[in-house]
Amino acid sequence: MNVVTLGPAGTYSHRAARAVADEVSFRESVTAIVAAVDEGEFDRGVVPIENSIEGSVTESLDALADREVAVVQEVVTPIRHALLAQAEEFDVVASHAQALAQCRSYLEANYPEVTQEAVASTARGVERAREDSRVAGIGHPDNATGGEGEPDLRVLAEDIQDRSSNATRFLVVAPEAARSDAGGKTTIVVYPNANYPGLLLEMLEAFADRDVNLSRIESRPSGDRLGDYLFHFDVEAGLYESRTQEAVEGLRDLVAADGWVRVLGSYDTQHVV
Repeated sequence: MNVVTLGPAGTYSHRAARAVADEVSFRESVTAIVAAVDEGEFDRGVVPIENSIEGSVTESLDALADREVAVVQEVVTPIRHALLAQAEEFDVVASHAQALAQCRSYLEANYPEVTQEAVASTARGVERAREDSRVAGIGHPDNATGGEGEPDLRVLAEDIQDRSSNATRFLVVAPEAARSDAGGKTTIVVYPNANYPGLLLEMLEAFADRDVNLSRIESRPSGDRLGDYLFHFDVEAGLYESRTQEAVEGLRDLVAADGWVRVLGSYDTQHVV
């Protein structure tokens, strides 16, 4: 099975993807990953969907809504951030924007004068630190060890994330044909293409009336016009259950005139340390 995720090697996405396959390829954006799976270039893609501190990854939400793909697995991994550099003195700290935000309190308390530079991934920030002694990176402490011909970095501090409970959910994306009804969770995207008092309540009632628990609901701009939204639902039930099927049919009946309902599939969760 060929798998693609956010690169370069050493990202938290890479750690999650290795739970799916040993051989992993890389792309620079979630949008490119989902497109590559949709177009048949890869069997699976692994994308971050939600962090326990910083919330949802909006690029992932938008990419899943834009493409006809399935979600077949969820991978949850703890996030352990370390400060990595060639020396104790540096002028810039580089990492993914979410990682910088997750370490905001530590950086403000210990390095208030240091410039923060957002890059494509935590691994890219570590690469910057290897290339430039004036730059520190934020990444997993295992990333301090360099590859062949690369210098090792010093671990200046470990577990610098603001909360010890920091964890990220990743979704494993597959071609639409791989969608499954089996699993304990289901992801659904709804575009009502309407706006009237009680619309959101009616969508929620489709689940509540059938005793289906929502674990997440997120609204995102449709991109078609200002004030127009679509909705992402994660529910704690599988599509093999009649109550879930009835809830989906209730949503379809509700938005049938103008909108659409996309069921991405049911799946189980794997925890990766």
